[in-house]
Amino acid sequence: MYATLIVVAALWGAATALLLPRAAYRLSVEPEDAWRDSCPAGHPITGPAGGWLGVARCTGCAVAAPSGTAESSGSQTEASGIGTDRAAAPVTTASRSETSSETGSETGSEPSLATGSEPSSATGSAAGPAVGSTVGSVGAVAEPAVEGSGARVRYAPSLPVSLLTALACAVLAAATGPRPELAVWLLLAPFAVLLALVDRNVHRLPDQLTLPLAAAAVVLLGLAALLPGGGGDRTGPGGSWGTALLGGLALGVCYFVLFLINPNGMGFGDVKLALSLGVALGWYGWTVLFVGAFAGFLLGALYGFGLILLRRAGRKSAFPFGPFMIVGALIGILLGALAAA
Repeated sequence: MYATLIVVAALWGAATALLLPRAAYRLSVEPEDAWRDSCPAGHPITGPAGGWLGVARCTGCAVAAPSGTAESSGSQTEASGIGTDRAAAPVTTASRSETSSETGSETGSEPSLATGSEPSSATGSAAGPAVGSTVGSVGAVAEPAVEGSGARVRYAPSLPVSLLTALACAVLAAATGPRPELAVWLLLAPFAVLLALVDRNVHRLPDQLTLPLAAAAVVLLGLAALLPGGGGDRTGPGGSWGTALLGGLALGVCYFVLFLINPNGMGFGDVKLALSLGVALGWYGWTVLFVGAFAGFLLGALYGFGLILLRRAGRKSAFPFGPFMIVGALIGILLGALAAA
């Protein structure tokens, strides 16, 4: 039973991951730019849902490449309006902290070491470079093709993304078992990976992903709490929906306070991401919420200080914090699921 569940979850993760490189490529743009609607060679991206669903492979490039008229989907050609390379100088502020009026996206995090002596700054502000080639825990889509915010985004399928997404879904299934909240984790996991990829590429977390993800977490966990085993106190088979709501609010407020204290070291997109992560962690209780949140800060700090020791970053360098928030939340959820089992 458990083995079958784990295999099915891994297959689900691998299948959904096939759609992530295209979405990450389209979303990885500067705040002032619209979402990409063409491949690096300029061919329109078409398909279901306005071209958002599908694998990252351009049929136009595949047809044109033999005749020498265009490169393949891994072309070095820059997309229109993209190509600003800002990796030459260290990023000292969370410069992408405003909502784009055209795309409606919030920036991702860019913590820096020059954030003062607050405990949260010590863990969440370890510096990392603005260069996307070394940033993030799931960076697999960023092979050179189109530059943006120091990262270069490749429009092509990514085996590492598929493997990591499949692994995440498999370990969630192994830890959670056949409980209702497993369906929630498996539905939310691909979107979390997508957010990590976009933040890794261009240091931003689009509102079109963070806000619906928070709402989806609330609704789906509410439905899980109503399934057999749930009680009148809205406590489900594996956790508490009420605590999940409070957890999302609490973590969101904590990140908002950090943003107010040091807006140069914490992106407002992270505040919105914290809402959904807090809901997921809060499902298993306050201890799990604390562990998951702390793990994200700890991982980010270790990464940043490691780069400093290797002399690949300075105290004022910046890096996207979203991937570390997500990995920390995954650790917390796994521990909470194992404890609930």
